[in-house]
Formats: sequence, C-alpha cells, structure tokens
Amino acid sequence: MNFMRRYLLMFILLGSIAQGYSQDNKATLKLSVSEAQTFALQNNRDVQSSKIDIKSADKKVWENLALGLPQINLAANYQHLFFVPEINLGPYLDLNALPDGVLNKSDLVNAYQNSPSFPLGVRNNTVIDFTLSQLIFSGQYLVGLQATKVVKQLTEKSLVKIENQTKENVADTYYLILVLGENARVLTESLKSVDQTYNELVKMNEQGLNEETDVDQIKISRSNIQTLITSLGSQKEISLKLLKFQLGVGFDQSLELTDSLPGIIQQGNINYIASTEFNVNNSIDYQLISSQEKISTLMLKLEKSKYLPTISAFYRHEEQTNQPAFNFAVKDVVGASLTLPIFTTGMRNARVSQAKYDLEKSHLAKSNTEQGLVMEFETARSNYQTAYSNFNTNRESMILSKKVYDKTVVKYKEGVSSSFELTQNQNQFLTAESSYYNSVLSLLNAKAKLDRILSSTNN
Repeated sequence: MNFMRRYLLMFILLGSIAQGYSQDNKATLKLSVSEAQTFALQNNRDVQSSKIDIKSADKKVWENLALGLPQINLAANYQHLFFVPEINLGPYLDLNALPDGVLNKSDLVNAYQNSPSFPLGVRNNTVIDFTLSQLIFSGQYLVGLQATKVVKQLTEKSLVKIENQTKENVADTYYLILVLGENARVLTESLKSVDQTYNELVKMNEQGLNEETDVDQIKISRSNIQTLITSLGSQKEISLKLLKFQLGVGFDQSLELTDSLPGIIQQGNINYIASTEFNVNNSIDYQLISSQEKISTLMLKLEKSKYLPTISAFYRHEEQTNQPAFNFAVKDVVGASLTLPIFTTGMRNARVSQAKYDLEKSHLAKSNTEQGLVMEFETARSNYQTAYSNFNTNRESMILSKKVYDKTVVKYKEGVSSSFELTQNQNQFLTAESSYYNSVLSLLNAKAKLDRILSSTNN
C-alpha cells in the first residue's frame, strides 16, 4: 500500500514538472523589429540550411586538399587454386647410383633418375599489399584547390544574401502586422462612435423625429466597418503565422510585438531623405557575381593546366601468408609515374575556347549587375521619397476627413446636416484612413528594402 502511494505521488510530481516545463516552453515570445530579425537569423530554416552549406564547403576544401597529401592504402587478396601447376626439371644423373670401377652404357642409363615435381603456387594464399602514394605535381590539382576556396567564399556570401533577405522579409511582415492592428484599433474606435450615433438615431426614429432611411444608412455604414474589422483581424492572423514561419518557430508559439507603429515611423522617417551614398562594392549581389567571375577565370586556368604533365610517386610492400616454393614476387617496390597528354584531336583546345567564352560572359554579367544594382538603389531611394511624401499627404487627409466627419455628426444630431452627407463624409474618412495606412506600409516596406540594399557583408 505504501508502495502504491509513493508511486502515485511520484507520478503526480513528474506530471507537474512536465506541465511546468511545457508551459515555460510555450512562454510568450516578445520581440521588437530588430530582435525579430536577430531571432530569425538564428532560427530561420533557410538561414540554417545555408549555414550547413558552409560546413559542407569546408569539408569540400579539405577533400580537395587531401588529394595532394600522402595516400596510404592497404589491400588484402585471398585466392584459392583448384589446380596447382607443377614444374618438372626432367631426369638427372645420380652420381651415387654409379658403381665403382669401369662403367658401361647400362650403368649410365640406370644412374639417371626422374627429378621430383615442384608446385608453382599454393592452393590457398592471402596477399597483403601496402601502398604509399604521393602526388608530386598536377596543374589540375593546384587550380582545383583554388576553385574550391572560391566556392567556399561564394557559399559564405550566399549566406549573407539570405540573411539580408530574411531580415527584410521579417521587417515587412512585422510592419504589416502593426499596420493591420493599428488600422483595426482606429476602426474599432470609429465603430463605437457609429454605434452611439446609430442608437441615438433609433431612439429618434421611435419618436418620429427622423426617417427610417436615415437609420438604415447608418446601419449599413456600421456593417461595413464591422466587415472591415473582421477582414483586418483575419489578415493579421495570417500575417502572424507568416512571421512565425519566418522566425522558425511553431504556429502554436505565442508571439508579442513590442514595437509600436508610431515609434517606428518616428525612428525612421528621415533616414534616407538626405544624400545617401551607395558603394556597389559593398553590395552582396556584386560580391557574388565577382566570385562567379573568379570561378570562370579558374575554370579557364583548369582547362589550360590539362596541357601540363602529372607526376606522382609510390612505394609498395607486399606480403604473402603462404608463400610457394618458387616465389618470384618482389616485396618492396619504389617508383614514379609521369603522365603527359600528347594528342587529343583538338579536344583540349575546344574546352579552353569554351572556358574563354564563359569568362567573357562573366565579365558582361558583372558589368550588367553593377549597373542594375545602381538602378535598383536609385529606384528604391526614389520610391522611399515618394512613399514618405504620400505618407505625409495621406496623414493630413485622414486628420482633416476625421475632423469633417466629427463635425458632420454633431450637425446631424442638431438637424442641420442630412444622413446622406453624414454617410458620405464617413465613407470619405474610411477611405482616407485606408489610404493612410497603405502609405504607412509602403513607407516602411521601402525603408526595409533600402536597409537591405545598403547593408554590406560587415553587417
């Protein structure tokens, strides 16, 4: 009985610990924009995959380096002969069989004996071969080693590009969630005012002080606002899931955004209006195309190196577990080999020409990329300036339309304004509000894009 109580108590205790651990694991993740970007760089699956590529590139560099280092091989070969060949040296004169004294012909004939047969191998044998080889010179090896190092650099730069793109994507989604939330908040406040007006109009209609169509128009406006709030809520939920996906966390992870929309706007509203310089050499895309140009140059050197000889040396030691009586195998051998291509009917020359053409294309691609990056920066900066101008204009329009709408509500309650004018001004305010938040999102997205373009490998 005591045993059962102890077991039950231990089970409850372990269950409580597991539940507490699970709750801690599901703790709310509170992140600002910069913290979300940093978190994504550690947990985003695309970033993690790119980091694995770098580790693989490190191993590839060592693999190519090891080709030029000493190589030791040990081989064992077992063989079974169903028939062992033999050799017979023929008859021989046995001097001991000759009689003393005078010899005659028959004595000589009788003194000849058949020699025994000797096996030329053994039925079962194992040959152990130990070989040490060393590459002395190979142009292809030297160029290939340089190429793998450039490929590793290319992989590292690809990681930087993915990290920059991830930071931009996280910022875009973060901003979208804030805009949707702020838009929904303002609409909810507007809905409260509309509800109050609607309830007042219903009471006035019951007393016969207004038309029923006036109530219906306000009711339609209220339904439209409710529909917008519901739509914004759905978009926000989807955007939250997208952000969690970009962060590399599960969809069940609770997430709280600590930055506010006004704070972000005040923090970055003037950063790129001033003269911002763009150095194309700091662009990760330019560095990537430069690395690809280096690879094309090395591929040309690789094809040319195939005209050079390849020299290697080796030492081999052989042991047999069951040696035959006659064994002519040499146990220790030292040697060197030289391979020099003489004539390949123009094949090497054709490959060199192809490599030259690929290098010319790389030069063109690099120039094209350089101009494209400058154009991308100029376009992004222009778009940011336009977005900033639209943001200021739409903000003023929203403030004015809200002011007009509020005055119209007062006038309508006093019987000075019509329901049509009230509905019209309300729709004007909702349109201005939607335009304002669209301009906010455009401004923040333009800023995030400029952040990515102006970021360098040092970031």
